[in-house]
Amino acid sequence: MIPMRHHPAAPVLRPHPYRHDGGRESFDGRETSETPEGDMKDWPEDRQYDVRSRVGYAAIGVDVRIVDDAGRELPWDGERMGEFQVRGPWVTAGYYDNPESPQRFTSDGWFRTGDVATIDAEGYVQITDRTKDLIKSGGEWISSVDVENMIMAHPKVLEAAVIAVPHPKWVERPLACVVPKPGATIEAEEILEFLRPKLAKWALPDDVAVIEAVPKTSVGKFDKKVLRERFKDRAPKEA
Repeated sequence: MIPMRHHPAAPVLRPHPYRHDGGRESFDGRETSETPEGDMKDWPEDRQYDVRSRVGYAAIGVDVRIVDDAGRELPWDGERMGEFQVRGPWVTAGYYDNPESPQRFTSDGWFRTGDVATIDAEGYVQITDRTKDLIKSGGEWISSVDVENMIMAHPKVLEAAVIAVPHPKWVERPLACVVPKPGATIEAEEILEFLRPKLAKWALPDDVAVIEAVPKTSVGKFDKKVLRERFKDRAPKEA
């Protein structure tokens, strides 16, 4: 890394990573003769990337929180997933002529966004899933999006959608629906083996269904309700 401590970097450079020959990274900071190691430092590039991959933090005047199934507020540790709720002066108070409107709000005035999120100690929010797509298995919450992203890294996979299927013991378990790339052949165990080093055992899909295409909505989003209906009677695999 190359520190840029003696004078602020030109504004034209700020939107871009500071890269030099050999891939060395530079960053802003502040130092004086009395503080030779510096008393202020900019985030390194990996932290900047991490923050920019999140949706941001609450605007002034807006409160945010995450809660569990019982409505208990969860800590901002960047790890715990919960239902994302917001409250503020410009947050809608309801939906006109919609009998389901009250279900979108808590008794103390928080709007239930329908998203699942984590919030880190600095207040940065990361959306991890939709509540309707989250897989709740044996008391654990499994992000379908996280598992899908891991599967999509497999060189033979074109698309992947992960859904919850009923389970007699764990209530729900993840099923991976995978579309192979043209000309590729995929076996279920091949995908599971690829995922094992990346996932906790309880988050690993129980099975993999190889399908021709992931159904889409009119705006191109994955239509997981179609997949849930298709595979709702799929027998769970024995452990």
